[in-house]
Amino acid sequence: MRAHSGTARRTVLAGSIALALLTTAPTAHALSERPQQPHGSLVLVGGGLKDDNKQVYGEIIKRAGGPAARIGVITAASVPESQDPHAGDPDLCSNSACNGAYYADLFKRHGAADAQWIPLDIDHVANADSDAVVAQINSMSGFFFGGGDQYRYLTTLLHGDRHTDSKVLAAIRTKLAHGAVVAGSSAGAQTASGADMVSGGESYEGLRGGSAPGYYEDPARLAYIPEGGFGFLRSGLIDTHTGAYGREGRALRLAADTGHDRVYALEENTALVVDHPGTPREHLTVLGPNGVAVLDLHGARAHIRPRLDPARRPLHLPHRPRPVRRPHLDAPARTGQAAPDTRQHDAGARQHRRLLLLRQPGRRPLLLPHHRPRARLDPRAEHRERHHLRVRPALRRHLQQGRRVLRLDR
Repeated sequence: MRAHSGTARRTVLAGSIALALLTTAPTAHALSERPQQPHGSLVLVGGGLKDDNKQVYGEIIKRAGGPAARIGVITAASVPESQDPHAGDPDLCSNSACNGAYYADLFKRHGAADAQWIPLDIDHVANADSDAVVAQINSMSGFFFGGGDQYRYLTTLLHGDRHTDSKVLAAIRTKLAHGAVVAGSSAGAQTASGADMVSGGESYEGLRGGSAPGYYEDPARLAYIPEGGFGFLRSGLIDTHTGAYGREGRALRLAADTGHDRVYALEENTALVVDHPGTPREHLTVLGPNGVAVLDLHGARAHIRPRLDPARRPLHLPHRPRPVRRPHLDAPARTGQAAPDTRQHDAGARQHRRLLLLRQPGRRPLLLPHHRPRARLDPRAEHRERHHLRVRPALRRHLQQGRRVLRLDR
């Protein structure tokens, strides 16, 4: 999927932008843009979730049923085994199956009754509509989406460009509506967002060049998916790794470009817990050692500045001398008085403009009739000419008298 950026550049005027930081104690309330009726909860981690974070893992397990919790682990954002050169080494592997087994073991060690990997990745897209996998989903009380590339989640669970629910995703929505917990870290948290889900980019490039819809191989280009992710949380955009990677800039630019007035910027190893997502009772709490920044753009203003066409942009602007005020020449003649004779002055002004043209660096003189290109002078002659040009009062008198200062025809 590819898309091209627009022809306008949008510069954000951030004078009215408020920044709030949620810590582990305070809570915040948010109203959903598109109210739904789920009764479950979300636990969204900004990435970098450490193995010993008992607070976050314990919260997921508690909301999934405590000691009876059954967690389904989905790692479709990771590369499949076929693309992992270390797939056979349990210490170096980093593919969907390997990561799924890793998280399943972690949840069991933190107290879950059972945790299973859901066999989904870009090599097993058909499993997203498998009745056997749907039955596995229905046996779970909570779900955890791992990190990686969030666009792979769209490929496997939303049928790619069609952006329609697979049977597995429809089953997860039903479980969420009936009280299940849906958790995710990094890309797993990003994909919970609604419209205009970020698909990549860095803050510097995003602030300079703006955002563009689509998915790009260049990791620095700020891009987004207009249709969004799974849509579990629609009250604001979601971005992760904000403190570690400095992504607040790209989140701010994307929200301004797409018309959103709120962004949840998640720090690493910290979770944003959302109760009653998608309802007027939506309630936010933060768990973990860091925080969540809420970028509020309600009062932000933006200015549209069209891009310059490189084909029409002048490479060199010719020097234009500042006009000189001449009251005795410019003023109209009084009644009964003859207008001053300006012929001599006009001839001097034309000669002056010709000299200015010759003094422009990198430009050749305009060849007028009876003029030949100048031959290279010896250094002493050039020095004398430059010295003469610096004597402005004398030069002005010569020009007003119509005399030639430089021998242009030699």
